[in-house]
Amino acid sequence: MDNKELRPDQFELYDLKVVVEKIDGNCTCAMKVGDCFHLKGGKISMPEDFCVYAMQSTLPLLPAKQRKNHPADWMETDARVICPDPECKLVMRIDRESIRVLDHDDVSPISWESSRDHE
Repeated sequence: MDNKELRPDQFELYDLKVVVEKIDGNCTCAMKVGDCFHLKGGKISMPEDFCVYAMQSTLPLLPAKQRKNHPADWMETDARVICPDPECKLVMRIDRESIRVLDHDDVSPISWESSRDHE
């Protein structure tokens, strides 16, 4: 955030772009190098024909890639994910784009104030 302090009820997440970097096998889903989908906050936007099998292999990693981690954490250096089909040999790269600021109460049904009462 531009030298501005975050309020206690705010946090930052990276917007992500997941792009097909290479295909060294036979992709039966007709994916092409450069095909991509985006994650902004908690919302995924993707083209109509993006392969769900390739996409699902990225999903467990995306929340961690959205956050700033310790510089030595492997999530800071590793960015590639492969399609689960071993014959496809499709490699995707998770790119961090801009940082967005989110308010707790906009993304959680538990209010920030009530969650603080339990500390």
